[in-house]
Formats: sequence, structure tokens, C-alpha cells
Amino acid sequence: MANTFVEELRWRGMLHTEMPGTEAHLNEAMRSAYVGFDPTADSLHIGNLVPIMLLAHYQRCGHKPVALVGGATGMIGDPSGKSSERNLLNEATLRHNQEAIKTQLAHFLDFKSDVKNAAVLVNNYDWMKDFSFLEFIRDVGKHITVNYMMAKDSVKNRISSESTDGMSFTEFTYQLVQGYDFLHLYKEHDCTLQMGGSDQWGNITTGTELIRRIDQGKGYAITCPLITKSDGSKFGKSEGGNVWLDANRTSPYKFYQYWLNSSDEDAEKYIKIFTFLTEEDIKTIIKEHAEAPHLRVLQKRLAEEITVMVHSKDDFNNAQKASNILFSKNFNEEIRTLDEKLFLDVFEGVSQAEVSKADLAEGLDMIAALADKTNFLASNSEARRALKENAVSVNKEKVKEDYKITATDLINDKYIVLNKGKKNTYIIKVV
Repeated sequence: MANTFVEELRWRGMLHTEMPGTEAHLNEAMRSAYVGFDPTADSLHIGNLVPIMLLAHYQRCGHKPVALVGGATGMIGDPSGKSSERNLLNEATLRHNQEAIKTQLAHFLDFKSDVKNAAVLVNNYDWMKDFSFLEFIRDVGKHITVNYMMAKDSVKNRISSESTDGMSFTEFTYQLVQGYDFLHLYKEHDCTLQMGGSDQWGNITTGTELIRRIDQGKGYAITCPLITKSDGSKFGKSEGGNVWLDANRTSPYKFYQYWLNSSDEDAEKYIKIFTFLTEEDIKTIIKEHAEAPHLRVLQKRLAEEITVMVHSKDDFNNAQKASNILFSKNFNEEIRTLDEKLFLDVFEGVSQAEVSKADLAEGLDMIAALADKTNFLASNSEARRALKENAVSVNKEKVKEDYKITATDLINDKYIVLNKGKKNTYIIKVV
């Protein structure tokens, strides 16, 4: 028998808090639940993957997922865990971002089929834009006391003596706006459950309170744990910032690398949260990994599953090929099969120097390539010493001092990979 939704979350380590009665409520019939997404960019990032997976599992368990794009709330800024406010978006930008986000969500959720539990995308800007301030404080604000709002952790943390920023009235009202979303969806979409990260508990319960006080109804709440990394660094960030789901912002190669570089401890946690693999399959993979950790079976399977899901099988194959090329015995041949974009992804951050085509016409000698023309090494004598020690390679093939670099060494007609020892890599770009 298939797991119920709450059972599925439980074994995957995705359940932080559930309001009493939620599990029984979901087991009675098909229910609608929503998760909110911030539309301040035209792409989601991997920090959004946990709530996306919540909705995906929800749909797979036979329930109806509602993805809410927070066009209105995105203009205000959620105070939970944040210390600064957001920029106001115009409507055209908001609509563009909404469509881009829907395309990404469609990798995980079925919006198209005519089944009863097909996913729905809504934008709270649509029902908030014509709501006047006076109407809002009369129809919504009067039902929630300031004492109730002040008791929320998201508010307490921002106005505590340790906080220097304080909190604007705009942000203070955020929980009311989010709470009203839940009430609106409850009335219009028969949506009885809101889900989100554990930092959203205060906002979600304000929604259940509004449903109780204004509509005499019953709303439910589920939160999942906030993802942390075992080394204490922030999940979802790389050296270049957010790891995005959009291939133009974070290439599939870099996306794949992010997961491949997970620690054993993190990979064991992530494979439960970020894939649809069964409990049995995951236990088998963890066991296989434990028997030979150096093979990184866990990380490889995690990276494969999630790259195929977010991007495509072809993108995964290219990313895997690019990763393996660095350690390939046929580097010189295989590196030439990568297009320029993937080549530059693989060697991102590596020092580059430019030489002219004329320099290659008669052959560029190795001293010039390492020092004189590029300054990769500090001096000609250091270059000569490295060559004598047999420490230098061109496109991963060892060379002596008498070697000359010519056009036949070019990758993508413009690049040459130099190495001094195993750790020092340089790129010559021919212009």
C-alpha cells in the first residue's frame, strides 16, 4: 500500500511541525494545499526545492497542489529570517516572472492533465490589487490583535533589543496579508492546508486564525525543516551566489557539480528530500555507498536524479561527461567534444591570459607560454625549472622545453589548457 502524504514526509525527514488533526484530515478525502513562492526573480533557486517537493509529493499522493506566486506579498517582503525589505515590482515584470516560475514548476507538478488533482497556479496580486487599505483594515485587520501578531517569532526577532534594524509597519502587516491569502484560497479553492518552511509557522497560523474567526472554518498547517549543511555553510549558495533552476543563471554543469560535491552526511539527507526514489532504493544506495565511500555512489546518484529532473537527461549527460573529462586518460580528445560554454564552465575561475594568433603561427615556445607572454609563472627561470622537472603539460600531455604550441593544440579554435603539476591550471586564449 502506498504511503499517505504525512507518512511520506516523515520517512524523508521533511516533516517539522503539523497542526493537530492534519493527518486525519488528509486521509479522509482529496484536499487542496498551497505553498507560496516569491516572484522577485524570473527563476526559482534550489532553496525553493523543498516546498516544490512538498507540493510534488502531495500531488503524487492524490491531493491537489496550489502554487501561489506572491505578487502582492513579494512587493512587501517577508520579515521571517530577513533583515531588509524588497523592491517594488511593476506588473509587467511580475507577470513575466510568474510565467517563468510556472514553467519551472511544471518539471515537478502536472498542471495540464484533466485529472481532479491537477496543479493550479495563482497570484495573490490578482485579489489584493483592488483591495483598498481601508477595506483591508476593516475586513481583515480587526480580527487579529496586535498582541497576537507581536507574539510571532518573526516579529519578536526583528524588534528585539539585539536587532538594530527594527521593523517597518509594512513588514509588520505581512502576516496579515499572507493570512488573508489562506482565507481567500480557503473560500475560492476549498484549500484547507498551507505548507512551508519552519520559519513560516507564524504566518501560516495567522491564516488558520483568520479562517476560524472570519469564516468559522478550519485550516491546517504543515512545515518542513529548514535545510542546513553539515559544515555550517548556507544551503543553496555557491561561491557565485544562489544556485538557480534556470540554466542561463546557473549552468546545468555547475548545478550538477553543486550536488556532486555534497558531503556524505548531506548527500544521505538530500537524496531523501530532493528525489522521488523509494525508501528501498535509497537504503540500497546508502548501503552501497557505505561499502565504498570513495566511489561517491550517493553523490553521483543524487546529482543525476536532480539534474535530470530540473534540466534534462541530455544536460545531465553533458555535465557528467564534462566532470569526467578532467580525470580522463583521453583528455586531449574528449575536451574537444565540449562546446565553448561548457568548456568555460568547467574551467571557471581558472587564470586566463591572451596571446595573438600570430604568436602561434610559428609555434609558441613553452617559456613564452608559461612566463614571458602570459605571466602565469613569475619568471623564465621558474618556467625552465618546471619544464626540467617534467611538471608541465599542454592539454594534459607532458611536454619538454623544446615543445612549441601551434594551432593544432587549440580547443574550440581558441583555448589551450596548461598545467604545472596537478594543482596549477591555466588557460591560454588565442585572440
